[in-house]
Amino acid sequence: MATGDGLLVRVRPAMGRLTRDQSLALCDAAETFGSGLIELTRRANLQLRGVTEAGWPALMAFLLEHDLVAPDAETERRPALLLAPDWLDGGAIHRAARLLLERFQAWPTLPDKWGLAVDAGTSPVLTEASADLRLERSADGGLLVRADGRELGTPVDDVATAVALMRRLAWWFVDAGGLGAGRMQRFDAPLPAWAPATTAPAETAEDDTGLALGEHSFGRVVGLPFGRAPASVLRAALANGVTGMRVSPWRRLLLEGAGDDAEPTEGLIVDERDPRLAMDACPGAPHCAQASVATLGLAQALAERLDGRGPGRVHISGCAKGCARGRPAEACLTGRDGHFDLILNGRADDTPVATGLGETDVIEYLGKHDASRL
Repeated sequence: MATGDGLLVRVRPAMGRLTRDQSLALCDAAETFGSGLIELTRRANLQLRGVTEAGWPALMAFLLEHDLVAPDAETERRPALLLAPDWLDGGAIHRAARLLLERFQAWPTLPDKWGLAVDAGTSPVLTEASADLRLERSADGGLLVRADGRELGTPVDDVATAVALMRRLAWWFVDAGGLGAGRMQRFDAPLPAWAPATTAPAETAEDDTGLALGEHSFGRVVGLPFGRAPASVLRAALANGVTGMRVSPWRRLLLEGAGDDAEPTEGLIVDERDPRLAMDACPGAPHCAQASVATLGLAQALAERLDGRGPGRVHISGCAKGCARGRPAEACLTGRDGHFDLILNGRADDTPVATGLGETDVIEYLGKHDASRL
């Protein structure tokens, strides 16, 4: 995809995981063919920026060589699979994802942004992540399939039945006219009688961050500042015993095998109190051609000046599309004609309470307000 700083190339890790060798190859690819920057998206994809038209064919050959992209376009167009990152070999999440990958040939052609959340751990953790069909747990520990936008799901007996039901619902979406809506959440047709939505998913624990920073039973969890990091920083984090890297939709990576003797994670976030974790920022200008303002410098300045004392969640968007965050934030700053609009408790495309702000105006305003006063 063409952007303001060249081509953007997206990699969807199979099963949400890269081996150590694949992770290092991705770092090499970012530095050899792009700007050296690697991004982690809110759909748990990895992106390389700054790729040139001339270098793109060689990059694709390199990614194919290291099994980082599918060998054909048809496979790449299949629905994206988003897995709860702490899945276990042989567990329900692992088995369901494998079955889905094996049986996608029998699925219909779906819109590009369509995706599936395989979230069958103890309780759902991917509720806020983008997906059209979800495999989750119910309060009693059973499995259910839930169409996005519906509060209740259809209970199923086992993983195989769940996968079959997801395929059937995908065909129903197409046959019932869902392509016009594009996404399941926007498709308000009643669900078919053979998929009764009768069961609520288990509640997510209030203190569940999805993937807490620090030590993990699989290794160590680190955060990416504003969802991005230079390849050199990630390469250093992969040293000393790291066997693989799992992605998440929360700008966090799970480094498998990383122990207490792991290399220092300079350039990554290791503290849950870091104010950057409460901020969402798109690449902004000049990286994105649609952005009229730079976002990353302001985001860093706000993180340093506010240090957790600001207005709660802050979203900085280079334009009204709001790519970095689809949900409302306590304070949203949207770029327009080289300045910022300020939106309170809304999204990037909502009505602003102030317009034409410069960076100094923004920092001064947010520094004077906390969440309770917004």
